[in-house]
Amino acid sequence: MNKIELIEKLAEKAELTKQTAERALNALTDIITEHIKEGKEVTITGFGTFSARFRSARKGVNPQNPKERIDMPAVTVPKFKAGKALKDSLKGK
Repeated sequence: MNKIELIEKLAEKAELTKQTAERALNALTDIITEHIKEGKEVTITGFGTFSARFRSARKGVNPQNPKERIDMPAVTVPKFKAGKALKDSLKGK
C-alpha cells in the first residue's frame, strides 16, 4: 500500500474527504518526525512505538571490493517497535 492508497482508505474508514485525510496523515507523520528528531518516543498504544536510535561509527566492507575496509560514520536511525495488539493480530489471535 502506498501513501495515496492509505489516504483513500483513511478517508473511507473515517468518513472524511480525501483532502482532509491527506492533511491528517501529513500532520501525523510531521508530529512523529519532529518528536523522534528531538530524541523522544511516540507510542500509539496497541500499534507500536516510534523512536530514534544512535548507531556508532564502525568499520565496514566495500561490497564492490570485499577486500577494502571502509569507515562508516555514526548516524541516528529511526526505529519502530510493534505493539502487542499489532503482533497478536498478525499471529491470528
